[in-house]
Amino acid sequence: MFGFEDKIAFGNKGNDLLTVGELLIDMIAAQYDENFEGNTFNKFFGGSPSNIAMNVKKLGIHSLVASAVGKDGLGSFLIEQLRKMDIDTSGIQRVNDSTSMVVLTKSTSTPVPIFYRGADYHLAFDTVLHESLMNSKIVHFSCWPLSMEPARHTLEKVIEIASENHIWIGFDPNYHPMIWKSGEDGIEYVKSIIGKVDVIKPSEDDAERLFGKDTPENQLKKFLDLGAKLVIMTLGKDGAIVSNGIETLKYSSLATEVVDTTGAGDAFWSGFYTAAIKGYTIKDAISLGFAVSAYQLKYTGAVVDLPKLEVIKERYGI
Repeated sequence: MFGFEDKIAFGNKGNDLLTVGELLIDMIAAQYDENFEGNTFNKFFGGSPSNIAMNVKKLGIHSLVASAVGKDGLGSFLIEQLRKMDIDTSGIQRVNDSTSMVVLTKSTSTPVPIFYRGADYHLAFDTVLHESLMNSKIVHFSCWPLSMEPARHTLEKVIEIASENHIWIGFDPNYHPMIWKSGEDGIEYVKSIIGKVDVIKPSEDDAERLFGKDTPENQLKKFLDLGAKLVIMTLGKDGAIVSNGIETLKYSSLATEVVDTTGAGDAFWSGFYTAAIKGYTIKDAISLGFAVSAYQLKYTGAVVDLPKLEVIKERYGI
């Protein structure tokens, strides 16, 4: 059990955060549009785990990415963006399939996605990934790599090794039926992962896709009943409710200006992980996660020019 006033004790490792999973292109509509009726879309660096790796580097900690992209111009673009941030790209595998892409509406609530899967789910467990994992304090992943083989097998191995070696595990349960094969029970598979991780951050939409409609309090309990140790359930403009199974806290949103919600959840993860690595309590790390998310919401795209965590801390009075 994680106490809210506790600080997380990480091992003495050379890298802070390893993200494992999708590295892809976000094509975001230029105008606000819920039905893809616009003609103009702009290219952005994307993929939730990779967004987080980029963000935490800007906020002030070290990160590595394990992912797969195509041997195409879009794959080269993504790798170059990581290199510009001085992130080691040796964990990026080049495969024969085309680089994956998500086409998104621009939205102030929840963007509507269309998924084009290619290279991302071909991520293999290799010696580079194993060494990166063993040298990291935290490993993070989402539902994307779990939704298809061979990446699912890769993640299962990552979870097993991380658990055996006391590496902190974060899981974004962003289940969406469109990324799973027809007829496959992705919901039950995602539920089977929940008890194997240290922290999970579902949105209200994530919880509804997994459990159906219910109150946030009841949804929170369902994650805990499946073995979750620390649940951070974000509620959009209404903030979040958080539980460690013993105590439940409520947080208000710090966002005062919302331009685009793409990547808001990734920004929260980024602030939370950075704060935890820097020695803040879990309670304060959650607050700093909301501060980074509020800053992110003022811009378009999942990766923006974030300042150091200490600057955001001062700006939001935390």
